[in-house]
Amino acid sequence: MRLGGRLQAAIDVLSDIEKRNRPASEALKAWGLDHRFAGSGDRAAIGNIVYDALRKKASTQYLMQSDSTRRWVFGTLLRDWGYDAASLNAALEGDKFAPDLLTDSEVATFNQQDLSKAAPHIQADVPEWLAQSLEANFAEDWIDEAKAFGARPPVDLRVNTLKASRDKVAKALQKAGAKPTTIARNGLRVAAGSGPARQPNLQAEAAFQKGWFEIQDEGSQIVADLVFAQPGEQVLDFCAGAGGKTLALAASMENRGQIHAYDADKNRLKPIYQRIKRAGIRNAQVHSPDDDMSALVGKMDRVVVDAPCTGTGTWRRHPHAKWKLSREMLETRLTEQDEALSEAAPFVKPGGFLIYITCSILPEENENQITSFIDDNPEFELLSVGEVWQDLFGFDKPQPWSSDMRTVTLTPLSVNTDGFFMAVVGRKA
Repeated sequence: MRLGGRLQAAIDVLSDIEKRNRPASEALKAWGLDHRFAGSGDRAAIGNIVYDALRKKASTQYLMQSDSTRRWVFGTLLRDWGYDAASLNAALEGDKFAPDLLTDSEVATFNQQDLSKAAPHIQADVPEWLAQSLEANFAEDWIDEAKAFGARPPVDLRVNTLKASRDKVAKALQKAGAKPTTIARNGLRVAAGSGPARQPNLQAEAAFQKGWFEIQDEGSQIVADLVFAQPGEQVLDFCAGAGGKTLALAASMENRGQIHAYDADKNRLKPIYQRIKRAGIRNAQVHSPDDDMSALVGKMDRVVVDAPCTGTGTWRRHPHAKWKLSREMLETRLTEQDEALSEAAPFVKPGGFLIYITCSILPEENENQITSFIDDNPEFELLSVGEVWQDLFGFDKPQPWSSDMRTVTLTPLSVNTDGFFMAVVGRKA
């Protein structure tokens, strides 16, 4: 396919997303099934246009002064793909599959707009109702923090130290361009491409099949490091899901002690069994919702609650979720977080630690939840994540967002990762 066909496909996919309010991944998959002639390079390019457009939806539509999907796509290429109006029209000239070319009027409109004069939420590329929460969290930096979610994310992976070293995996993935991560101790990163560039399929690599690494954002690796799980301890991953942090914690524990992986939804646990096997983990037990876990109450050195959340920290990877998020969805997540904390707390032994993690950047889900939990559970006290951060990573690395380094928030702007929040509370002995 030429550029014109790819643009028209992106327009069609975005129109489908807007009309049916479904995730970009589903709309792109449906388009691919209906257009089997499209090669992998075409599908990757179309996906890149769609995701780039969604990341900066509000600001691009402002610059084009239109919510038309055609103008939205053209604005995306003008902003992020290195085209100007003349070169873009020239690339589309004579392509029967291309959308109508940019008009002089549309070009003039785009060139005349000053984004700095747009409403703050448009500059930030977030739904208007979220502006107040983000400002409460990041103060005068909130627009810049939000705008950073408009960039393409890299592909990060965590080396499984039970089977391989970072140098060994980096050598195996040299052709993919894997480089050591800046902060995470066992991470590698493949930088995000630009334009139609495809990211390598790292899961097809022999090193992945051997269990040498897992795909995991550096931010997720960092918070797993900060759990500071030690060999020989008893650890409960209370919201284990597919097991990303379970695997990271088991490696930190060097297969010694015991890590218990639990999730209230047994369907979310399905992938964990094969992942544990591939990673060579011997110290993990998986618990379904039907299991009797009473023997673990009051026995855990560390209980990790990677709580269900709005996923605002993953907006780079799932930009459609940003525009789909509602107050009602946030309220539902807050209730689920309350329940997860109250259900997990009894498993912490005296002198043990309860670690609360979200992939959210909203204070309602983060600091507010921890403050409320401590108010309701005076046997717990807030400890300093920042001290562990400095012990593990030093002072010369990028620092997370934090008002006091007791709790930390990782963001694309501060540490170039997905968004994560982490707090640690200790149960008084």
